[in-house]
Amino acid sequence: MNILFLLIGLVLGFGMAFLFLKNKNNSTKDVEELNKKNNSLDKEKSLKEQEIIFLKNDSEKKISEWKQERENLISENLAEREKVIALNMRIAKAEEAFSSMKEKLSTQKIEMEELQKKFSVEFENIANKILEDKSKKFTEQNKTNLDIILNPLKEKIKDFEEKVDKAYKAESTERTTLKAEIKNLIDLNKQVSEDANNLAKALKGDNKKQGNWGEIILEKVLERSGLVKDQEYRTQFSTTNDENNRIQPDVVILLPDNKHIVVDSKVSLIAYEAFVNATSEEDKEKYIKEHIASVRNHVKMLSEKNYQTSPDFNTPDFVLLFIPIESSFSVAVQADQEIFNYAWDKKIVIVSPSTLLATLRTIASVWKQERQTKNALEIARQSGNLYDKFVGFVEDLEKIGKSIDTSKSAYESAFNKLKSGSGNLIKRAQDIEKLGAKSTKKLSEKLIESDEEKGLDEQND
Repeated sequence: MNILFLLIGLVLGFGMAFLFLKNKNNSTKDVEELNKKNNSLDKEKSLKEQEIIFLKNDSEKKISEWKQERENLISENLAEREKVIALNMRIAKAEEAFSSMKEKLSTQKIEMEELQKKFSVEFENIANKILEDKSKKFTEQNKTNLDIILNPLKEKIKDFEEKVDKAYKAESTERTTLKAEIKNLIDLNKQVSEDANNLAKALKGDNKKQGNWGEIILEKVLERSGLVKDQEYRTQFSTTNDENNRIQPDVVILLPDNKHIVVDSKVSLIAYEAFVNATSEEDKEKYIKEHIASVRNHVKMLSEKNYQTSPDFNTPDFVLLFIPIESSFSVAVQADQEIFNYAWDKKIVIVSPSTLLATLRTIASVWKQERQTKNALEIARQSGNLYDKFVGFVEDLEKIGKSIDTSKSAYESAFNKLKSGSGNLIKRAQDIEKLGAKSTKKLSEKLIESDEEKGLDEQND
């Protein structure tokens, strides 16, 4: 154990001796290096001291030069101050002159503004007066032209309204009274039949008087039907048939499209009167046969007249045989049911007052429809003319509008020449006045102001 401690102590002793020797060598080397640096610094210090001496000498020389230069500058500064004082005096004089000139210009400007206002007002008054005169003439001319165009149009519209109102009222009246007319027609038929019976009893077999009476009854039926004599029917119209024999039907009823219906009333009532007055069945049978024979004979005679072949008639292939007594017609039809076929084969249609009146009323209705159709065509024609006139009126209004636009454009162009641009008439007139032109009137100040404001705006732009 002791030996071990001894060995450790030796090792430690050698280590510490080695470290001491090593530090001693290093300190010697550092001292040598510091001496070298100190010598170098001494040399550098000597050089710097020489440089400082040189700079000091140079500075003293420059300070001397600067002092000389400063004295020169002070002399120059004094000279410049004298010049500034002289200039200030000149500026004060110039400002005084400028102030005087400014006041003078201000006074002239005020006078010029007053003149411009006066010119502008007067010119505006003149322009407005001219414009008002032209507008008044233009308005009066337009009113005259519109009256010329519109008055015929107003009259046409008024006529059209009157015709429509009249047609509507007539149609309404006829519709409301149609029922009453039918009732009156039934009563009239009864009265006519009674009158015919009484008259037939009074005639007592005179064929001529029976024929005249039949024509009177036929005439009354025609009047009651609503047809107009010589317009929608004719009586005792004489003409010839294809065999050149003279024929004269009692009545010719006119139809639209130039067509005709022939009516004959010449029928004998002698046998019927005897039939009515007969007291026995044998007499009644005898006289009814004679009455039928009389009717058939009249049918045959009427058929042989060939009314349809006349060149003056455009009639259907049948003729109306009028029996003026309703009961006579009924008795004949009841006693001979073939009499209608017999008459139809002969191109004859047997009618009584009631059936004839119904037929005539139908024809009157046809005429009414025909007139309404013509009125409708006339309304359509006048409506077309009205539309054409209206289109022409609208075209004229468009022309008037274009003329107004053209006049407005021309007015604005003339007014621009008067007020706008560097060479406008107002400015030239002012220039002439400034040159001393003598005048007794002044332009409107409003016009002059407007022109100046516009000129300023153009300069600002």
